Amino acid sequence: MAWRIDESVIRGEIDNRTRDRVTGRIWFVGRVEPVELDLAGNAWRDLAGRRLEFVNPDPQPGDLKGLAVRQSGVIGDCTASRKVKVPEVSREEFMRLYEERKPFPWHWGNSLYLEWFSTPNGRVVIESASYRLTVAPDITWEMSEAEEESQRRANAEAMGNFFGRAAEALAQEAGNGDAPAGKDSAEWAGEKPLSEAEAEKMHADSDRLSDRIQARLDREGDDADYEKILEEELERRARERGDEPLTPEQEAERAAWLEEMNRIAEEAVEDPDPEIEAEIDITHPLAERTHELSFRLMNDTEDWIPADASAEHPVADLSNQVMSAGAKLAGALNGHSWPPPVDFCAHNIVRLKRARGYLDDALLAAEVCGQEKLVDVAWLAEVQQEINAIGRECDLLIGELRAMLERGF
Repeated sequence: MAWRIDESVIRGEIDNRTRDRVTGRIWFVGRVEPVELDLAGNAWRDLAGRRLEFVNPDPQPGDLKGLAVRQSGVIGDCTASRKVKVPEVSREEFMRLYEERKPFPWHWGNSLYLEWFSTPNGRVVIESASYRLTVAPDITWEMSEAEEESQRRANAEAMGNFFGRAAEALAQEAGNGDAPAGKDSAEWAGEKPLSEAEAEKMHADSDRLSDRIQARLDREGDDADYEKILEEELERRARERGDEPLTPEQEAERAAWLEEMNRIAEEAVEDPDPEIEAEIDITHPLAERTHELSFRLMNDTEDWIPADASAEHPVADLSNQVMSAGAKLAGALNGHSWPPPVDFCAHNIVRLKRARGYLDDALLAAEVCGQEKLVDVAWLAEVQQEINAIGRECDLLIGELRAMLERGF
């Protein structure tokens, strides 16, 4: 689920004049201090290198409890040029006409679409065609078409990658079998790769921990201390598992390993290895194929989704489920050559299975679209065929990874 908070916005500003960094401030009804953004990545081409100011002409109170004042993380899609249908009737009249399946007067308008992924609040979306938008005249850099396509692909991966890294970091904090300094993963695992069942349990465990942390952040609101909550929830999980406290020697060894990992990470940022940098840019064909399909769905379905439709609208749901599958596939397949090392197989199987689940949900949404005659029949048949083809490729990759796990190191 995403935070959708456009109605409570009073005004805001988004600044992408520094390449690969988006900052901003957003004021909300009922709050004195603005929410501050500090996000990695870039906006789309229309806002890249620019500063945007926006004003909501009709702000409304909303439930913002738990929305952190400081939002740091990764930018998603950020554009002020997304075309949407803007009804020329009141909301009540529009809903009446929509329920009666009658046409309504409308015009094309530019919509602000601002999306980001943060540790405290997950996915946050501000989307509105009613804001007054002003782009500042000073432009510091221009984005090429190739750079924009690369940024959109990164945005599609952001949801899977950002939270995947967060979950893995939480698992490391809890000491889930991490190798101490001087030992590789095979030695630490007793020359045995993580099984699929163990990976499923680890991902479910991380999800449960994340849910608990999010629930506390929601309850405690602006005064929430994320680091304190994280530490307390990790201790709570350790008690539930019956974990024995670490001995002083184990704590010292783990602290030394974490320090070494941090040192290596800092060196990698300051002096990146060209071979590793090249591998980061690897995009798997299936992830690329799914990204292209999700981008096509986003463009093709604009005329079939009412302007104020919720995310549960079948056509919107079809598009969103494919996009979610693309994010999971990007997290599982991109950034390394194929096949992956065997000690990554189990984690990749779990991600692929979740992507497969999103594809299955997309097919269910497609069936509803067909039953209710919401889209063109020929178009829908082609999309269903492509989703099924991607699903079969997922199944093949899962089978390949399972065979690698059976063989072991």
